[in-house]
Amino acid sequence: MRVLVVEDEQPLAEAVARGLRREGMAVDVALNGDDGHEKAMITRYDVVVLDRDLPGMPGDTLCEEIVGSGELTRILMLTASGTVADRVDGLSLGADDYLAKPFAFAELVARVRALARRATPPNPPVLRAADVRLDPARRTVYRDSGHIDLTRKEFGVLEVLLSAGGSVVSSEELLERVWDEHADPFTTTVRVTVMTLRKKLGEPGIIETVVGAGYRIPEAGSVSDE
Repeated sequence: MRVLVVEDEQPLAEAVARGLRREGMAVDVALNGDDGHEKAMITRYDVVVLDRDLPGMPGDTLCEEIVGSGELTRILMLTASGTVADRVDGLSLGADDYLAKPFAFAELVARVRALARRATPPNPPVLRAADVRLDPARRTVYRDSGHIDLTRKEFGVLEVLLSAGGSVVSSEELLERVWDEHADPFTTTVRVTVMTLRKKLGEPGIIETVVGAGYRIPEAGSVSDE
């Protein structure tokens, strides 16, 4: 899951980003509306956590720009004012949800996850391939009856591949969906993560390399791990 936090209070922005990363999300941060607009127009985010009161481009304008782009990105608007009139105003701009400051972090996480589910085609509660089962809500992976302990990045890669329903996912897309903007696109990060993920999942392998295209988890058939 890829999230953009647009918040001009740097300590709050960094605290929210750290917390969401601990929840396994890839998070980018923008400290003003102009930077937020640039990031949102370049990268497809599942959710944008957007403060209304921003320097540069106002949060309301940025909300309208994101909605007008036609992407499925969902917007959680933050504000210091929690009046009904402000909620109605924010939602009328196209925001999908509204959260007043101060807020409980657990509530923020729950709302971000709920919005992310609406930003992508619906998946079953538990993703499966062969005898591998991944539960996104509980963040658990099992093969046969045994639990597999994965890092956040390994879990994210497996979730993206399982969600693709047998389609090929490129290394570039995995980098975009699982890592954040600080990831170096020219490194072997994705290949190394897939390699360690394969080792942890064990045999028979379920992740297939499609030469020159990326990776996939076939719905049936043999699997190559070249």
